Amino acid sequence: MRKKDAIFAGRLLALAVCLLSLSPETAAQAGGTATWEFLNLTNSARVASLGGKNISLRDGDLNLVFHNPALLDSNMHNHLLLNYVNYFDDIHFGYASYSLHTGRWGSFAGGIHYINYGSFTAADETGVVTGSFTASENSVNLYWSIALDSLLTAGATVKAINSSFEQYSSFGMALDAGINYFNPAHLLSVSLLVKNLGTQLSTWYPGGEREPLPFEIQLGMSKQLAHAPFRLSLLYQHLQDFNLDTPKKEAGSSEPSETSFSAKVRQTGNELLRHLIIGVEFMPVHSLTIRAGYNNLRRHELKIDERASTVGFSWGFGVNLSRFRIDFGQARYHLAGSSNHFSVTANLSSFYSRP
Repeated sequence: MRKKDAIFAGRLLALAVCLLSLSPETAAQAGGTATWEFLNLTNSARVASLGGKNISLRDGDLNLVFHNPALLDSNMHNHLLLNYVNYFDDIHFGYASYSLHTGRWGSFAGGIHYINYGSFTAADETGVVTGSFTASENSVNLYWSIALDSLLTAGATVKAINSSFEQYSSFGMALDAGINYFNPAHLLSVSLLVKNLGTQLSTWYPGGEREPLPFEIQLGMSKQLAHAPFRLSLLYQHLQDFNLDTPKKEAGSSEPSETSFSAKVRQTGNELLRHLIIGVEFMPVHSLTIRAGYNNLRRHELKIDERASTVGFSWGFGVNLSRFRIDFGQARYHLAGSSNHFSVTANLSSFYSRP
């Protein structure tokens, strides 16, 4: 990494620290404590194969804009993408998006993110079946990005979110804000993202309390080797909550905690690693990319100690055709199974007849 790039990466990290100091009340949102967790689902097959999150890859792929709006640029003009995920049981979710570059006003894109939980049997309090009902959630996203200079791009996403579970429904708004530093000469990309800032505008029932959204701050970097067909991505997730690995002490508990120096070092090391996601892309030829990823937090939370298997690992591949880009990714969540992701991206301009 060159000196100027290292200086910028350091400044970006300092900005992340400043954001944390300005919003301490947003900490401890690692999962299970917020509504609309479907916003964190990984639609893109490419990102799924790289560990589930990536905010720094920048190579004209519209799939990546879902994860960081600052990655949207003019290279995605008139691109269309469709994503589909065969999740667990009868759950299916997907995403569709289209992008447009306007010149001086920057780049825009629109997207629809949905999840369908299937059909359920309805019954009264005595167990008598009264019919059936469905459950689904969706988010309509509007993206915008603009180049601040030749190396720096800023972007934002506005989300209109709606959920419907039988007779219960909720609506709200959220915002993502990101910044990306991309130096093509050094094959380096660094990004900072603030995700899911927002609120419920209508609660699940009249008079109900507004629940928090799955707020998160992420810092990511991608570096392609200059003389080898490899690209490495690192992402540090949940910057707003460092202590993901520290057991939450119950109220009134008098159980002593480990205080030895070695125990503290081990605990700090574990906490640092919980945040890390690693992704690698191997590009043997221009039309083929092979990918693998590792999400340490996912493995820590979902593995079974007696048989950890490949929980937390993921893999996939991408194929570039003349007018399409097709990606497949598989992520291992649990011994019970894996999720399969499919993505198709097309440059609609390539279908226009040329004189």
